[in-house]
Amino acid sequence: MPDTIRWPIHDLPANEVYDALATSSAGLAPDEAARRLVSYGRNSLELKAGSLTGRFLRQFTHFLAFLLWIAAALAFLAEYLHPGEGMAVLGWAILGVIIVNAIFAFIQEYKAERAVQALRGLLPSHTWVLRAGKHLQIPRTDIVPGDLLLLEEGEQIPADARLVEAVGMRVDNSSLTGESQAQLRTAQPVEDNNLHDIANLVFAGTTVLSGHGQAAVFATGMQTEFGKIARLTTSVQSGLSPLQKEIIRITHVLGLFALAMGGMFFMVGIWMGLGFWISAIFGIGVIVANVPEGLLPTVTLALAMGSQRMANRGALIKHLPSVETLGCTTVICTDKTGTITENRMAVECFYLNDLVVETREGCLFARGPLIGSIEAERWHPLFDAMIHCNNAKRVRRQDGRMAVTGDPTETALLEFAGAHGLFHGPLFPRMSELPFDADRKRMSTLHWVEGHPVAFTKGAPESILPLCDRMRQGDQEIAMTADERRKILLQSEAFAAQAYRVLALATRNIDRGMARLDIETVEQDLIFLGLVAMMDPPHRDVRDAIAKCRRAGVRTIMITGDHPATAAAIARKIGLLPEQRPPTGFVPAIEGVRIDSLLDAELRRLLMPTRPGEPDPIFARMAPRHKMRIVSTLKEMGEIVAVTGDGVNDAPALKRADIGIAMGIAGTDVAKETADMILLDDSFATIVNAIEEGRTVYANIRKFVTYVLASNVPEVVPYLAYGIFSAPLALTVPQILAVDLGTDLLPALALGAEPPHAGIMDERPRPRGERLLGWRLLLRAYAFLGAIEAMIAMSAFFLYLSANGWSWNAPLDWSSSVYKEATTVTLSAIVMAQIANVFACRSDRSSIFRLSFFSNPLVIIGVIVEAILLLLMVYTPFGHWILGTQSLPMWMWGLLLWSASGLLVIEEGRKALAARLSARRPPGSDGENELL
Repeated sequence: MPDTIRWPIHDLPANEVYDALATSSAGLAPDEAARRLVSYGRNSLELKAGSLTGRFLRQFTHFLAFLLWIAAALAFLAEYLHPGEGMAVLGWAILGVIIVNAIFAFIQEYKAERAVQALRGLLPSHTWVLRAGKHLQIPRTDIVPGDLLLLEEGEQIPADARLVEAVGMRVDNSSLTGESQAQLRTAQPVEDNNLHDIANLVFAGTTVLSGHGQAAVFATGMQTEFGKIARLTTSVQSGLSPLQKEIIRITHVLGLFALAMGGMFFMVGIWMGLGFWISAIFGIGVIVANVPEGLLPTVTLALAMGSQRMANRGALIKHLPSVETLGCTTVICTDKTGTITENRMAVECFYLNDLVVETREGCLFARGPLIGSIEAERWHPLFDAMIHCNNAKRVRRQDGRMAVTGDPTETALLEFAGAHGLFHGPLFPRMSELPFDADRKRMSTLHWVEGHPVAFTKGAPESILPLCDRMRQGDQEIAMTADERRKILLQSEAFAAQAYRVLALATRNIDRGMARLDIETVEQDLIFLGLVAMMDPPHRDVRDAIAKCRRAGVRTIMITGDHPATAAAIARKIGLLPEQRPPTGFVPAIEGVRIDSLLDAELRRLLMPTRPGEPDPIFARMAPRHKMRIVSTLKEMGEIVAVTGDGVNDAPALKRADIGIAMGIAGTDVAKETADMILLDDSFATIVNAIEEGRTVYANIRKFVTYVLASNVPEVVPYLAYGIFSAPLALTVPQILAVDLGTDLLPALALGAEPPHAGIMDERPRPRGERLLGWRLLLRAYAFLGAIEAMIAMSAFFLYLSANGWSWNAPLDWSSSVYKEATTVTLSAIVMAQIANVFACRSDRSSIFRLSFFSNPLVIIGVIVEAILLLLMVYTPFGHWILGTQSLPMWMWGLLLWSASGLLVIEEGRKALAARLSARRPPGSDGENELL
């Protein structure tokens, strides 16, 4: 075997291919194959996956988990310093939250990291080769460069190879290139072309649709095109989602703020002579009150709920932060085949008897009226040609239904015939066949029909029409004039301009006395029957979905491996390009070879957002590296990029994107395992639903973050009063954790389930730099809602002490029932205020009276559970033991209920004032920069 393979190998005759690969027409000798196996390695995808243990441990060490570790450590420290207050129990509870979140996140990550196994699964396990003149079946891992593969119809190709023999061979390269049409393959030398279009090369992971042949292997394992995609896929770093980055920023800010505040107040306590124990409680309380212990589990569970709602709408989320990422998506880079289109050829139009006949919803329409059954009967010669000049097969599946297998073009013809009930009886017996070849561009079959031979021919119109001297018109045959031939060719060109694949069908009655049945006798003096136009049709709802994306400010860019004319025609059908005929010289789509010649700055200019009304670019003949470069460039430009795809060739871009979206029905396992989201119904419209859900999730996260942060203020203020003013401590550390990890959790989740507000899909995507914790949210949470709650809680605490005879600076025993009852009042006041706050946070603008009370039943359930938990804390021995609470007199509840109602009244006043100011604000001004 030479050290390097001569390339290009596709322009060599077969005998020179053997020399270039140091092999022969009899294949490799067994000992030579063994030497090459050692030299080149096994024909497998040897990719290293990350350690499962390492990935699991990472879930315990990120900053989000680190904050919970701090909270747990502080609980255990407080238990050590002052045992018997139940802090150890809460410490173990926080550890439980850490473990549950880590396991949940690990499972999601593990599911998303199985692309390598899926890639391996696409390759066959055994294959037939020719070695030393013998046919041998060997494991595909033992294939080496120089082996001769024996390829048959229906087999998957195990390595990249150069054909040296090919008989009627067509291959399906869609999993590698994204192009839906079957590709003809030949053993003849060919000129340079796009690699995947070179007609004498076959590639690992693709399928032989028809025919058979032999091929000399020139690349195995990671050197195949398949292996290069696998390496590219695993080398791509997905990066953090916008929400992950923002949550990390929030926790960094709040965590560092809490630690700094706690340390400062501890030192202030020591300086004031409060003693170590009191200063420690002072500092620990400030830290725990400022650390949002419930934020991580609430965000995680809210995203899980959002993913469940998406699944109900046809979108399966594998990576939870992708739920929110969809909400800020600005560009969708979509594949054509299997995403925009249905990934199957289908008969769309006929041309016969001077009529263009369209097929719609199982019926035939002649550019308007429905075709009657009597008229359709006259077309049966055309339908007979479709059925009989056809090598596709109708087979019965295990469920008893009929299915069609074979070349996609021939399959489409049989599926059309089956859908329109054209199988009236047994097929005419086939006598012989003249198979399709690239020179003739047609095939013919000979059948015995009612006592005499009849030929049916189909092929390219420019090949069939010169052989026709007559044409069928109704029930008669008339002479084909030059004008008729010109008219038919013009119609064929019109079909082709619309990206249809066009076939001409003809027939001939053969004299029984003819001695020879060959090309000269069969394919002459034909009777033209009609034209059939086929295409891979767009999904029915994709046009409306793209229009919705445009209204939502989301650009749609098509990136396909298909022909530029096909891509442009589909783009016009679905509204990505104007429907009118393009001007002369118009370039319908940008090809991959041009991408190779563009500098980065030129590509960025090409991808810049267009002016309103101008279409975005369409890309055709794209290789995986081109798609990767486009996606990477868009991300560098600051776009949030979603990429759709279904083939192996899409996997690298799916992983590089901010969110990868795979097709659930037509998608390969590789695409599904690499993607963040799977469309269960393969509908592009589902993406629009998912974007709406993603925007809603982000809005709801802001709502429950406001709700959670508001309770931090009444939790901090008691410690500030304790340290600065020497007031009795109104709230204990266990009671703070009881709010953050107990009563607040379910109402916060209920806010995460709020339905989308009207017009959410008419808004522009939020900017990448928009902060979840903007100063407007912080002011509303801390300076407004939190301040009101702190006023309610502290007033209730001192009111209760005063009602029981306590006066300022009077000693107060922390173990007394009065003190415990007073802290219970503070705890109850905070929870009651949070019950009112959950209704206030359902919208930061709309009045609660304008929101349907039962539009989110989880809020009602959350409030009921919150009230039950509070009663359990106040009136059960377990609550008394773990939280240091005491039972309260009934009169106190009336006061707390009245105080909580006051929060709603004040918030309603703020919303009314904000609405009035908003009405006066000039159009286009940014209301987000105002407090109200």
